[in-house]
Amino acid sequence: MSETSTRRYAGLFGVVASLFIIVQVPLYFLYSGAPPDWNILTRSLIGITGCTFYVVYFIGLRQLIVRVSPAHDWLGSVVQMAGLLWVAMVFVPQSMEVGAAISVQHDIDTTTEGPFAAAQYLMQGGISRLLMALFLVAFGIAVLRLKLLPAWVGRSAFVVAAINLAFVPAVYFGDDAADFYSAQGWGTTASMGALWSVWTLAVSVGILRSARSTTTVPRASAVRSGQRMATHLG
Repeated sequence: MSETSTRRYAGLFGVVASLFIIVQVPLYFLYSGAPPDWNILTRSLIGITGCTFYVVYFIGLRQLIVRVSPAHDWLGSVVQMAGLLWVAMVFVPQSMEVGAAISVQHDIDTTTEGPFAAAQYLMQGGISRLLMALFLVAFGIAVLRLKLLPAWVGRSAFVVAAINLAFVPAVYFGDDAADFYSAQGWGTTASMGALWSVWTLAVSVGILRSARSTTTVPRASAVRSGQRMATHLG
């Protein structure tokens, strides 16, 4: 697959994945108390579908890094593995929420109640924040070193990584989901998901735009090369 095609597919899957998560996040705030089962099932299905698209996105980013610089394959591998592990950290809690909603006969807030709630705290909080930060730092380094995307992508990746790391100590501040800064707080989980999805949407649009530029540059180079050859032969 050419670099242009890699950019096009990675950008496309990134846009679709981001839009799924952007749709999912507001569903967590529809009810002040325990949400009905349909809400939990719907938001979880939307989330895991979006993360399935993210799997292709992360693989595409690694391929893009390797295409631009094969010597940085290790950096591409860090980007890919951090992203895929983050997806796994989303799949498991979503499965726990759906399982609790189905098995319990009355409405509950599956983020803080039910047999699996406490097991989700680190996966949705600290672990996800660390994996996301690892991905962002590695990707930011790749962007700035290899210039495979505009510089704002790399710089913003470092900023978003720092914000994620700031929420890792939230595990010391209880588990009240109504609090902004707690192990299961809306700042630690939902707001980070919203920030992540908006950032990946912007980056994915940038990747799609870069696919057009990589298509036009070789054509222009070919025209100039042909002109020089014609001049030489003439």
